[in-house]
Amino acid sequence: MNLENISCWIITEGMIGTENQCLGVAEALNISNPRIIHIGLNQPWKSLSPWLGFEMPCTFDQPLNGPYPDLVIAAGRKAVAASRYIKKKSGGKTFTVQLQDPKCSASHFDLVAVPHHDKLRGKNVLVTHGAPNRLNVKKLTDAKKHFTPDFENLAQPRIAVLIGGNSRTHKITTSIMENLIKQLRSLQGSLMVTASRRTGDNNLKLLQDGLKGTNAFLWNGTGENPYFGMLAWADHILVTADSVSMLCDAGTTGKPVHMIELDGRSKRFDRFHNHLKDIGMMRPLSLNSSGNLESWEYEPLTDAANVADVIQTAMQAAMQKMYG
Repeated sequence: MNLENISCWIITEGMIGTENQCLGVAEALNISNPRIIHIGLNQPWKSLSPWLGFEMPCTFDQPLNGPYPDLVIAAGRKAVAASRYIKKKSGGKTFTVQLQDPKCSASHFDLVAVPHHDKLRGKNVLVTHGAPNRLNVKKLTDAKKHFTPDFENLAQPRIAVLIGGNSRTHKITTSIMENLIKQLRSLQGSLMVTASRRTGDNNLKLLQDGLKGTNAFLWNGTGENPYFGMLAWADHILVTADSVSMLCDAGTTGKPVHMIELDGRSKRFDRFHNHLKDIGMMRPLSLNSSGNLESWEYEPLTDAANVADVIQTAMQAAMQKMYG
């Protein structure tokens, strides 16, 4: 797909997860150099956005001056106000796309893309399986080649282990970590393990000590991040239940995704997990009678490409209507 010569702004609050969702969609549209804006709001919009409305120049912590772009891809609570403002100031010419539920009427935007576990639905609402991301076949192929020296000689099956941690809805306890380490040590093959800042120092120490004497690769956070390489080389992917982004990244590979249960839950996460199970992408982590991981096949997630397809169709139709 390609919308040649269009200008694009990506607007977020600066959180890397939401920014990567927007970048994934832009890259699927072959937009190579979008302008990235980390937006902040002044009072009273800071406290009341996105419900207040009535955006004006003083709403934002930086000027949003024209010329305005052909396309805005935005995500996050504060970006809602920016999208509405740009839509108005451009005279409706900027095509505005909001990722995630904006918590206001979808009619303020040309397109809203929400994951299945969000409840928003509407005429201009696209429902994806999960969160868009920057992964695609080419990036996985490139990452596999790039990280060949690190992972090629590991014993098969190669098992990527993506560990998140404590959040508003989930908690990784000492007992959960100790049980996970026992499971990891019992698996045949080799481990490629990465943890997040949310894993916590105590749990990370347990992990480091518990995997000593094994052939596990445990990234220590220094040097080049091998995350894409792990996904590319993996035969199986284990992911903790707390992370929407890591579960969706794993599902984009088409590899079997095994969910590591944590303490805690929410109705929203239950909907998310159940949907991934329903489409055959994910199963709870368990070992078969031989003590190994089960394998299965499913259609890889292509959420970023799906959003990009809808944007392209809608923008081309709008251009055709405008210019004939």
